[in-house]
Amino acid sequence: MEPILTIENLTKKFGYLTAVKDLSFTINKGNVYGILGPNGSGKSTTLGIVLNVVNKTSGHFKWFDGNTTTHNALKKVGAIIERPNFYPYMSATQNLKLVCKIKGVSMAKIEEKLEIVGLLERKDSKFSTYSLGMKQRLAIASALLNDPEILILDEPTNGLDPQGIHQIREIIKQIAAKGTTILLASHLLDEVEKVCSHVVVLRKGVKLYAGRVDEMISSHGFFELKSHNQEALLNFVENHPAFGKIKVTDTLVTAFLNEPMKSDDFNKLLFEKGIILTHLVQRKESLEEQFLQLTDKN
Repeated sequence: MEPILTIENLTKKFGYLTAVKDLSFTINKGNVYGILGPNGSGKSTTLGIVLNVVNKTSGHFKWFDGNTTTHNALKKVGAIIERPNFYPYMSATQNLKLVCKIKGVSMAKIEEKLEIVGLLERKDSKFSTYSLGMKQRLAIASALLNDPEILILDEPTNGLDPQGIHQIREIIKQIAAKGTTILLASHLLDEVEKVCSHVVVLRKGVKLYAGRVDEMISSHGFFELKSHNQEALLNFVENHPAFGKIKVTDTLVTAFLNEPMKSDDFNKLLFEKGIILTHLVQRKESLEEQFLQLTDKN
């Protein structure tokens, strides 16, 4: 795997507050990475550090092979880490021409990038006439002008309506399908589950998980159980090797599986032990349930 960004033991302190603590992970070429965590978990700070807009306290990060200066590496990076900020009385095309001049890149690809984000038909409309979703899409077009190897997005769907959210997610998928690596920060589990191949989970600046999204949610699921003889049921699942974590909420027992097991086999097993179930549902864990389990442990 070809690394694009490597972060090693990164720490950032603001006075007494540690925003990022001893963080390490690697972004490899051709994947869509999500940095997932609630507000205040250190996502934006981490992005700010690698984009040279926030100074780190300690630790290291390197772009690509590590032999490129951050200044030169950032020429191959596209990023949106703040609200889209364009001239309101200039058209989309005029605004992007200005961005090209500032970045020192060719204006030849402006229409191609506007087409990617679905704004070609509105290229001559003033920025002030754009909806919030359109403004965000123009920002993505702007970040793509230098044909970046990696696109970095901080909360790309924040404040958008459901249609706007869907459009941004589809654009991210299209860009990724063409081979651009993407790193996006989000507090939305749904976003990461639908868009990302890999995820780094942060809480209070500490990494709780880094790896593939499908591996995070590839657990064997869990049973939701009820029985009039709850004590016997609990005793059985707590002592059976197929089960790990057990949660009890009033009359509902949730038993997480360590290995595959079919509900009918499990029901038969209990019946043979004289335990009759009044409720049996087998479920797969969603990313949300995995995330809550991770954050519960800390």
